[in-house]
Amino acid sequence: MSSAMSRPEVMPTVTELLLARADDDRPGLRADGREWTWAEHVRHSAEHAALLRELLPEGEPPHIGVLLDNVPEFSFLLGGAALSGSVVVGLNPTRRGAALERDIRLADCRIVLADASYAHLLAELDLDGIQVFTPETWQRELGRHAGAAPDPAPTSGDDLLVLVFTSGTGGDPKAVRCTHAKIAFPGRMLAERFGLGGQDVAYISMPMFHSNALMAGWSVGLAAGAALALRPKFSASGFLPDVRRFGATYANYVGTPLSYVLATPPEPDDADNPLRIVYGNEGNQRDITRFAERFGCHVVDGFGSSEGGIAVTRTPDTPAGALGKVADGVAVLDPDTGKPCATAEFDESGRLLNGDAAIGELVNTTGPGWFAGYYGAPEADAERMREGMYWSGDLGYLDADGFCYFAGRSSDWLRVGGENLGTAPIERILLRHPHIHEAAVYAVPAEVGDAVMAAITTTADFEPASLGNFLVAQADLGPKQWPSYVRLVSELPRTSTHKVLKRELAAGGIRTPDPVWRRGDESYQLIDL
Repeated sequence: MSSAMSRPEVMPTVTELLLARADDDRPGLRADGREWTWAEHVRHSAEHAALLRELLPEGEPPHIGVLLDNVPEFSFLLGGAALSGSVVVGLNPTRRGAALERDIRLADCRIVLADASYAHLLAELDLDGIQVFTPETWQRELGRHAGAAPDPAPTSGDDLLVLVFTSGTGGDPKAVRCTHAKIAFPGRMLAERFGLGGQDVAYISMPMFHSNALMAGWSVGLAAGAALALRPKFSASGFLPDVRRFGATYANYVGTPLSYVLATPPEPDDADNPLRIVYGNEGNQRDITRFAERFGCHVVDGFGSSEGGIAVTRTPDTPAGALGKVADGVAVLDPDTGKPCATAEFDESGRLLNGDAAIGELVNTTGPGWFAGYYGAPEADAERMREGMYWSGDLGYLDADGFCYFAGRSSDWLRVGGENLGTAPIERILLRHPHIHEAAVYAVPAEVGDAVMAAITTTADFEPASLGNFLVAQADLGPKQWPSYVRLVSELPRTSTHKVLKRELAAGGIRTPDPVWRRGDESYQLIDL
């Protein structure tokens, strides 16, 4: 999540937000050609709460693993968990075999509810002692609790509600503890910020097992009393038809969905739609501008992670390429010394002159912020929280006015010619090229230190040999930032939440099944591997 999210003295709960909708007869949920009012949603949540109380034994973690797409049952289960004091564990359906079993065991799931299309993923796992349900068997059990009245368990903002697994781009995913307040607060804050209410429709196509959909989608609609419109899985071609069909006025995103939608054939009436606000993070500036212009809406892009320990606020005066201003107490520190990094210095073309001294890790020096820890991973907690400060694992640098620029993840450090470089600034420059759709920059071994390699997806008009001419014209690209190798790929390997798996790209080095171009004295040349 991204915003100035300082913790309030009295923290809200999802239970409170849900009970506020108990007598609301306005539309609350739309999916699969069906519609429920908010009052009906609360009643269905109460039935789920009653079943969860029955099935989850006392004295053990009340955790239910959810292996579902964005279907109504997912929303009712979130409400049921809030009312019963249970915990929803969002399981990633792209995980397989031992990896999926590891996630289920790590999160102490006592129940797993899997869509029929995912049931085969569980068939060969050792889930002894864990109850497995399909939607059909779940509905049979649920029938015994038809008409159950809401009986909310005592709940505080610090109580656990959801476990969200990280994307796993740097290794095994970790289960992030998402408390009631961590989900309820951004929902209320964003609903107020964007002026959303019962007349609005919040379109959710990002996977609900991820924090973006929960905090920037589901809880926003709940807090606003807006109808939730669920798409089982994101579809670029289905986006605009869905917006029109549901009457969506608000949508959330994470990663590159904006670029996927923009890649669909444009039509002259694209801006003829009800969409007002699109909110998310990790969009690039070119796509943000083009999306807003094409679809006639306001796109707000922020910065954040599942953990929630850092806040960066984008303001209207944020310079191009910057994330925004960091919240009070957030600093850029040298990860080796723990001391503040130097203020970024730029030349007249905007090139960073002192990256080695200015780039460091974004740190919340006042404490954990909204970070509530990882479940069952004390070593990972200790890595994040050092000397009472939250170390985000994100690299950045600050200009003289306090604006923050993203430089990549800490795992993205490149050591080129004795200087530390971040990957994000290089990616931003590559994306200026009119025929480059996506870019991922990573390190491959050099004789000394690292060499810069970029994997890119392009239009059919892209000419690799002419890339050097384009890069020469980018005055803010430093000589050590030039990619030594460029790999042309049909698509970048991604997680289910659209994050690039750079470790898969780096594992192949320069020997790949894709064409690889090496930088020569004046241009890029195809190399024979």
